[in-house]
Amino acid sequence: MKNIIVIAGPTGVGKTKISIELAKKIDAEIINADSMQVYIGMNIGTAKIKEEEKEGIPHHLFDICSTDRIYTIYDYQKDARSKIDEILKRNKKVILVGGSGLYIRSALYDYNFKEESIHGDYSKLSNEELYNEVLKIDPNTDIHINNRERLERFLDKAKNDSITPNNSEKLYDFDIIGLSTDRDKLYSVIDNRVDKMIKEGLVDEVKSFYDKKDYSKAIMTAIGYKELYDFFDGKESFEESINKIKTNSRRFAKRQYTFFNNQFDMKWFDVDYSNIENTVSDVYNYLNR
Repeated sequence: MKNIIVIAGPTGVGKTKISIELAKKIDAEIINADSMQVYIGMNIGTAKIKEEEKEGIPHHLFDICSTDRIYTIYDYQKDARSKIDEILKRNKKVILVGGSGLYIRSALYDYNFKEESIHGDYSKLSNEELYNEVLKIDPNTDIHINNRERLERFLDKAKNDSITPNNSEKLYDFDIIGLSTDRDKLYSVIDNRVDKMIKEGLVDEVKSFYDKKDYSKAIMTAIGYKELYDFFDGKESFEESINKIKTNSRRFAKRQYTFFNNQFDMKWFDVDYSNIENTVSDVYNYLNR
């Protein structure tokens, strides 16, 4: 079995639970590879693992950054590689878990990133021109053409997250596992998870940021937060905001599938929701092939 395993897949598919069970089997520590779970206080909306769910497994790169700071892929690359090397030196295995494909690539492949954040000058561009630039990057964007501030933030993020591959070679030897399920089943799981988030206090969590007038990049790009801000601003009804969270989560899952299929040579496993241990055993057996 290789010393580094990646557990990836779309939002809501079951990566957290399966990674915990696998870590117990192979004596591994878990490193976060979700771009929103690095932020302090963004717990319910990002489906961040709770302390009692960790079952004694060490978890790294969760809750390491306040929302008022821009945590770039360059930052993640440095932090993740440092943690990987640290864990391997202790003769433990590493499980990288998350749905942020660029984070995973940045940590494991020979890529260069910009160290300093870029803030573009868009003063000469119309809203329509900005919107068209955004569409080139994300055809499914939910940003309105009149929301110039969000359009500019999106383009800044895209520039800051841009990558320069040296030769795209792996820096580590690893296996990458993709978790999947039937598309209708996944969408149902996502919808149910959003309903559960609401019951667990998502509205209060987001309101705490709203009351502090936190309009940081982290908050305004995170699904579950930006939609509720529109509700608090009186732009949407509560029901409309919740439906948008579900819709945007489903669109995000679709984009994740596309990215992983295009960017990685993955071994996919269908998740058995009736008995997660079956999926864990299948993954474990594959890793021991």
